[in-house]
Amino acid sequence: MLALLKVVFYVPLYNGLVFLIGILPGHSVGVAVILFTFLVKLFLSPLSHKAAKFQLEMKTHEGELGRIKERYKNDKQAQGKAMLDFYREKKINPFSAILPLFIQIPIVIALYYVFYKGGLPAVDPSLLYSFVPIPTPDVNFGGINILEKSLPLAVLAGAAQLLQGHFAMPPAPAKTDTPSLGNDLARGMHLQMKYVLPVFMAFVAYAVSGAVALYFITSSLFTVGQEIIVRRSLAKIHQANPRE
Repeated sequence: MLALLKVVFYVPLYNGLVFLIGILPGHSVGVAVILFTFLVKLFLSPLSHKAAKFQLEMKTHEGELGRIKERYKNDKQAQGKAMLDFYREKKINPFSAILPLFIQIPIVIALYYVFYKGGLPAVDPSLLYSFVPIPTPDVNFGGINILEKSLPLAVLAGAAQLLQGHFAMPPAPAKTDTPSLGNDLARGMHLQMKYVLPVFMAFVAYAVSGAVALYFITSSLFTVGQEIIVRRSLAKIHQANPRE
C-alpha cells in the first residue's frame, strides 16, 4: 500500500517540485515551494470548492437546523429524517463535502512529505523522471535557509492557520438554555480547532523546516482566498434568487 502511494502520489509531486526548481531563475527552493503548493491547491480547487460551498450553506441554514435538532432532540430517528428532508428541500448534498476531503488526504500527505523528506538541497536522481533535469537548489529565501528551522516562518504559519480558521470554519454551536453534553463538546472542539490548531501548526512548522512552514502558509492563504471567492459567488446567487 505504501509503495503504491509512493508511486502514485509522492514521486510525481517530488518530480514536479524539482522541475519547478530547475526552471525558476536562481533555482530558488522557497519560490518553488510557494508556486508548487499554489499549483497543487489550484488543481484540487474544484474539490475543495464543493466542500467550502457546503460549509457556507450549512452556516446559512444553521438556525433552521438547530430548531430541527431541538424539536426532535428526544427522537434521533425522526431528527435524522427531518434533517434529510430539509437537505432535500434546500438541494443540499451533505456528502458533497466528504468525498473531496478523502480524495485530497493522500495528496496533501504526499505533498507534506515532499517538503519534509525530499532530500533537498541534494536531489535524489533515482526518483526523477528521465525528462526532469537535476538542478542546484538555492535554499536561501529572504535571508532564511528554509531547510532549517525558522521561527518567523513558523509564527506566520500559525497566523495563516488562525486566519484560515476564522474564514473557513463554521461558527461555534450557540449556547442553549438547556445544558447539553453534546453541545458543550461541540463548542469545546470548535475552540480547540480554531485556536489550538494554529499553535500546533506553528510548532510543527518550527520543528521541521522553513519549507514546511512555507507550505502551510501558502496552503492556508489559498484556502482563505478560495473561501472569499465562494462567499461572493453564493452572495450573487442569493441576490439573483432571494427566495432560495
